[in-house]
Amino acid sequence: MKTFYKIFLILFIVVIGINIYAIDWHSSLFEEENSKFVFSGAAGILGIIVVYIMHNWSKLGIRK
Repeated sequence: MKTFYKIFLILFIVVIGINIYAIDWHSSLFEEENSKFVFSGAAGILGIIVVYIMHNWSKLGIRK
């Protein structure tokens, strides 16, 4: 895995960890206070998926 992908992978994992820590677990996930953390965490998960896809595409480009 290239250094570029590793940096973004670590960044997204840190963002997800911060958002999980910031969520108030005693209230609903989609209340106004928690919704920004839930959506930010979902964006972090989506970012990890995109990094994985980009890494696989770069491996396919090397083979050809």
